[in-house]
Amino acid sequence: MVTAADCGIVVNPLGLAGQVESGVAWGLSLALGGEVTYENGAIQQSNYRDYAVLRYRDMPEVEVHTVDSDRPPSGFGEQPVPPVAPAVANAIFAATGKRVRRLPIRPADLA
Repeated sequence: MVTAADCGIVVNPLGLAGQVESGVAWGLSLALGGEVTYENGAIQQSNYRDYAVLRYRDMPEVEVHTVDSDRPPSGFGEQPVPPVAPAVANAIFAATGKRVRRLPIRPADLA
């Protein structure tokens, strides 16, 4: 996955890369497996053992680019998470012509 970050002067490039990579991991986890289910009005997932989080072995390579800037440094945290699911959905559309309209994305939804 190729990413770009525009967050002013980057003081700690490795820290930024770690934030982006972990954001991509959470975004992919949500897009591909993140689902909260209910039974009798109670949430069934109580911890990470019940909620699928992408494992390192399942991660794609993440390429992190930064925008050259003379703006002051700014914080960078969860910004990488929201665009991941739309990026995956657009990639699926580009490859198959099928639009994804629900999350999590499941192979059965692409048939």
